[in-house]
Amino acid sequence: MSLYKKTLGHQGEEIIVEYLRKLGFTILCQNYTSKFGEIDIIAKNKDVLAFVEVKFRKDSKVYLSDLISYSKQQKIIKTAMIYISHEFQQHPLKNKHSHTVYRFDVALLHSVQQKIELNYIQNAFTATNSNTY
Repeated sequence: MSLYKKTLGHQGEEIIVEYLRKLGFTILCQNYTSKFGEIDIIAKNKDVLAFVEVKFRKDSKVYLSDLISYSKQQKIIKTAMIYISHEFQQHPLKNKHSHTVYRFDVALLHSVQQKIELNYIQNAFTATNSNTY
């Protein structure tokens, strides 16, 4: 991956972190990795735990939503399951009575004439049907 793409990706993640904080989310983790892949942002707000994939592009020739393939969704889901499992092992009493809603969100950022446009999609895909957005 080029330095330019890494810098652009990091910039996009920071924009989304700020966006989520303004919505009342607490950022639990950024760039969580497992043997299956990576989740850009994991954030919690009350009973919602959001696993967020961030895509930021300056080139508009490709639809941003097309960048998150079915196989990428599966990697995010498997990585989320590892995160959830790890959290239950670390905090069994805290999670015993939890009614957490797990959500897979996608944040699409696009730079247009020096202005950043955001399309934030809640529940962009699910663990049972990973091609719904």
